[in-house]
Amino acid sequence: MLKNLFRTRSAERMGLPLYSAAVEQARDPGFYTALGVTDEIDARFELYTLHVLLLILRLRDEAGYDAEKGSEAAQNLFDTYVSALDNTLRELGVNDVTMAKKMRKLGESLYGRMTTYEAPLRAGDAAELAEGLARNVYATEDAARGQGLAAYGLAAREGLASQPIDAVLTAPVWPEVKA
Repeated sequence: MLKNLFRTRSAERMGLPLYSAAVEQARDPGFYTALGVTDEIDARFELYTLHVLLLILRLRDEAGYDAEKGSEAAQNLFDTYVSALDNTLRELGVNDVTMAKKMRKLGESLYGRMTTYEAPLRAGDAAELAEGLARNVYATEDAARGQGLAAYGLAAREGLASQPIDAVLTAPVWPEVKA
């Protein structure tokens, strides 16, 4: 019992601070002013998802001694995000009868976004990432609309990769949001 009191911060508790860091960055006014993201629930969901994915990719890319730590933290961040989505739906008044259906649909959307963004983020493919972001964030097929956000996403991926895992776990540094 005393062992639990004095142990270091466990991977199970890393999810909430990481989620909070992603949400805080996604709320940067630059997304809404410089990059023209609409301040609506769907667009905010897209930005939250992008930032959570950026952190998950960084943590899962950890190799060597801290690989397990990164993997556990990434899973806990994902679980925290899904839980936060569930809580948000409940706060919006979705009742228990329709909750499973709404969560399934939201889960499919989340998985779809992460799948759409992961490959171009890993490959550094700005054009493909811009297409997905334009479609999902800006609700347009004009890929040029997503170029600024794609450049930001790739810069964030590169910046997070250059930070030690402990820095990412405690206070990830994000790039400046600019047009």
